[in-house]
Amino acid sequence: MMKMYSEADVDSSSLAAKQVTILGYGSQGRAHALNLRDSGFDVVVGLRRDGASWAKAEADGLRVMEPAAAVENASIIAFLTPDMVQRQLYESVQTQIPQGAALLFAHGFAIHFKLIEPRSDLDVVLIAPKGPGGLVRRQYEEGHGVPCLVAIHQDASGEALALALAYSAGIGGARAGVIETTFAEETETDLFGEQAVLCGGATELIVAGFETLVDAGYQPEVAYYEVMHEMKLIVDLLHEGGLKKMHEFISDTAAYGDMVSGPRVVDEHARKKMKEILSDIRDGTFARNWIAENEAGMPEFRRMMEADLEHPIETVGTDLRGRMDWLTG
Repeated sequence: MMKMYSEADVDSSSLAAKQVTILGYGSQGRAHALNLRDSGFDVVVGLRRDGASWAKAEADGLRVMEPAAAVENASIIAFLTPDMVQRQLYESVQTQIPQGAALLFAHGFAIHFKLIEPRSDLDVVLIAPKGPGGLVRRQYEEGHGVPCLVAIHQDASGEALALALAYSAGIGGARAGVIETTFAEETETDLFGEQAVLCGGATELIVAGFETLVDAGYQPEVAYYEVMHEMKLIVDLLHEGGLKKMHEFISDTAAYGDMVSGPRVVDEHARKKMKEILSDIRDGTFARNWIAENEAGMPEFRRMMEADLEHPIETVGTDLRGRMDWLTG
């Protein structure tokens, strides 16, 4: 049964007068650091002095130190750098991490797939906001919050959950609800969602639709509007009110086409492939391949990315988006 925590379940005193160190200042790192600071907590950001983010964090009014110095007096240390950087980062600072401190992650990859095997005296927790850092910051500033997941990998202190929930309240997540999960469940479902639906599945579906229309002789610009541009309209409806709201706002013709043709595209073959993707995630195949790709310098990653960005849909889209002055990116 789902267990969800709210602000009423949080004792923020578990973080009072304790230093929170944020390692990394990307999308999530900046949002967490600023939200925690604005919630009254003692925040230090750990960055390389020669990195691009040092000046940005200082301009935001935060205390910034090199990572090893930043963790020395920390009670909780949030690893908010990219997954593949976290093992090296942990190894570079582990001797400076105080006895009995807590390590916090926003995604369970490095812990679940054992890139990091923390010392036994450390609490190891997860607070995973279900939205990008920009949204985490914006919702906090507006008095709201982005829902989070919480998980405990290692509870050395006996207070790991209380500490994690206090952190979630500090970034605004407890305002919207914090659902209890495990590192395995968060990691595996997150990877599956990205690969099969949100990024991999959705973009391949869009590109395949574009190619189908263009190959049939339709104008690329018209095809772009139908399969790429209008995707946001449908996603917004789904995000705001699920299938019910989408069906309320689309035409009956669109709804009928949805129900008779959708299953022809996402058929049993597609479902079988989804199960294969999930299996590769759960048995570690994807993680091993991704780690190996990083260690090799990411040649295949770069090749696939270049091919993606050189697709005709990008050429057409760049031109059309340039004519829509209300778009910001």
